[in-house]
Amino acid sequence: MTSPDLVLAGGTVHTPSGPATVDVAVRAGKILGIGSFPDAGRRIDCTGLDVLPGVIDSQVHFREPGLEHKEDLETGSRAAVMGGVTAVFEMPNTNPNTDSTMRIADKLSRGLHRMYCDHAFYVGATAENAEELAELERIPGTAGVKIFMGASTGSLLVAEDKELARVLASGSRRVAIHAEDEARMNERKNQRVAGDPSSHPVWRDDESAMKATQRILRLAREAKRPIHILHITTPAELELIAQHRDIATCEVTPQHLTLAAEEAYPAIGTYAQMNPPVRSAAHREGLWYWLNQGVPDVVGSDHAPHTREEKAKPYPESPSGMPGVQTLLPLMLDHVAKGRMTLERLIDMTSAGVQRVFGLVGKGRIAVGYDADFTVIDRKGRFTITEDWVESRCGWSPFTGMELEGRVLGTIVRGHVVMWENQLANAAQGEPLRFASAL
Repeated sequence: MTSPDLVLAGGTVHTPSGPATVDVAVRAGKILGIGSFPDAGRRIDCTGLDVLPGVIDSQVHFREPGLEHKEDLETGSRAAVMGGVTAVFEMPNTNPNTDSTMRIADKLSRGLHRMYCDHAFYVGATAENAEELAELERIPGTAGVKIFMGASTGSLLVAEDKELARVLASGSRRVAIHAEDEARMNERKNQRVAGDPSSHPVWRDDESAMKATQRILRLAREAKRPIHILHITTPAELELIAQHRDIATCEVTPQHLTLAAEEAYPAIGTYAQMNPPVRSAAHREGLWYWLNQGVPDVVGSDHAPHTREEKAKPYPESPSGMPGVQTLLPLMLDHVAKGRMTLERLIDMTSAGVQRVFGLVGKGRIAVGYDADFTVIDRKGRFTITEDWVESRCGWSPFTGMELEGRVLGTIVRGHVVMWENQLANAAQGEPLRFASAL
């Protein structure tokens, strides 16, 4: 066998066959073999550590172009690899929106070897580009089409059934959906209480989410188009989606699995404000119930940073969104340590599940011939989230001060050690992701 460039030695390696104490050998950015490899160009001792398939975060907002004062592709990707994330899908609500061939090409150019992790970019759906989406979604490096049914940060919005049907009729790849009902939220704006962010989930209530999810499931079935519903916040939606598994997959976020309205809004105010909202502890427990029933396919961070100055504005002038790509895996590892889920389920939701839902090529598992993407963790390691650890340009986290069990030691992207023991590599190596439906 060809001599490997890199060997991760003696760790608990999480393969498709289950965990095993073995070496993983890498050559030219690909996994060369799993077993025993005494010789290597570089050897990293992983004794006592777990080697996971590289974590993929399928929902981040890195704010470039146009909003770089909050974040950019480089700083966002630094945060990603510091948290063990090897690849991201980045969202289109930038300024200008990512909604044309030229703007997709611009993002791909900005990201290549400037981002520390591998990456793909969503195309934003609009009434104006609906007929072009079948072509746009097949551009290499695109993650597919994103629809905002309810207004959030930015100007992308497709709210009416007629326009939604036009978007769904154009193309074949799975469409990502922000499912909140714009008409209902407009009707309920009087529910917002000035200066009181705890009124955010009263305004953007359960019915706003459920009504949009019901509508998009019906429209997707009529169009025979697969959809992926993002950041689910209500147990009722997960129960409904479970009845439509032939057409719909879905995501939950660490924020909605960790925070509860009764505690979060009094403690951190607008820093807990996001769309769809952080809801009650009962909602949170309901999400956990359905997660352990196997319904959510993936966990994504919905990393959406804003500056402290923006977040300090009185509600509802304050923007919705919080950073999360760096804390996604640490938070979920802590939930594993507390017995809320198994490590195997977490691996599925952050690697194999993402590959399965979106048709990623060469990602999502530790297997010969796949990209050498690994997230190395110390399951027993404890650490406290501090602001000086946060790599995001915004410089804050809603989870500051939390002590967690489960520490990320290293992030390896296509055989490049891009982070080890909180030290970033000197050069970024990120490249576009590949999808079977866009080759």
